Amino acid sequence: MRDFTSELEQRKQAGLYRARRQVSGPQQPAITTDGKLLLSFCSNDYLGLANHPETIEALRCALPETGLGGASSHLICGHHEAHHRLEERLAAFTGRSSALFFSTGYMANLGVISALAGRGDTVFSDRLNHASIIDGCILSRAKVRRYAHGDVAALAPMLAETSGHKLVITDGVFSMDGDVAPLKELAQVCRDHNALLVVDDAHGFGVLGPQGRGAVAELGLSEADVPILVGTLGKAAGTSGAFVAGPEILMDYLVQKARTYIYTTAMPPALALATRASLDVIEQGDERRSHLQGLIERFRREAIALGYELMPSRTPIQPIMVGNNRTALALSQALEASGLLVTAIRPPTVPAGEARLRVTFSAAHSYEQLDCLMQALSDCRHLLNKKGVAS
Repeated sequence: MRDFTSELEQRKQAGLYRARRQVSGPQQPAITTDGKLLLSFCSNDYLGLANHPETIEALRCALPETGLGGASSHLICGHHEAHHRLEERLAAFTGRSSALFFSTGYMANLGVISALAGRGDTVFSDRLNHASIIDGCILSRAKVRRYAHGDVAALAPMLAETSGHKLVITDGVFSMDGDVAPLKELAQVCRDHNALLVVDDAHGFGVLGPQGRGAVAELGLSEADVPILVGTLGKAAGTSGAFVAGPEILMDYLVQKARTYIYTTAMPPALALATRASLDVIEQGDERRSHLQGLIERFRREAIALGYELMPSRTPIQPIMVGNNRTALALSQALEASGLLVTAIRPPTVPAGEARLRVTFSAAHSYEQLDCLMQALSDCRHLLNKKGVAS
């Protein structure tokens, strides 16, 4: 039998062991975790909608109308009117012809990639794409070619030398670095080489672009430029689930072929109605996005002045580069001792030698709470030297 105990101990010794925290109460900047009140800077609740009164009220009012469970898959008797109304709203919000509501972002990526590519096809994937994209590529059984992060010049000859059906997939905003993919250039190279472009805008949706319509909309790219758009609803939207949006014929194709859509119980329909309310808040949320951007800009200015190494990110994802796994853990633990929750991110989530603290901001954070973070980071500078190794 495989020695699982030994493997777990090896992970602990390498500083790679992961443990769950138990959170009580709603998700918000000040959360109770393992019985301790902490100020959180590690959530993906970018607009502070996970505990928003309007979405909570929408869910409460929806329950008597829809009941709780989805009861069945969409293709049996689980496709509720509430799901359909959300799909119509998502299509309109993203400027797409049609949309499908998936249970999670992970399932959306698995379903889309494995449906749109298969044996004999080639998928081109950015090296820093999310695990769900990587797993979707493997599940598709297509040939997978990874191109250097954000490097369209490297991708172009790879596409040129490949025949047959070609699919290019990228994150819109990269979840661990916080940078935005070169979407205009990717759209052009896909047109030039007859490749289908898929963009997973999980971390741009609600935050970037006019009225929070995402990284693709920020650049004015249409459905013709980016035929398949994936987005999640458990981040900036503050609810749960995911969606895929694009031409009606491709959405119909996914209904026929996407196994993670076909063979799973539909999400609670009341949640779909709550998400429609959340989209209204997002659409009217320019003030929230402006406040969020102010927090990001001030953090970057002050963190760099303290000597911390940041990634070139303009999004709520602001990684502090550390390098050493144990040092990243030590810095995270020191911040926790100061009443702050900032997660250490280590391999295999990020490449070896690139351990970091993933600081994330929410429109629900105040400038006073940012002051607390900056003071704690100032107090913890002694844990790092210039190379990010414990001194």
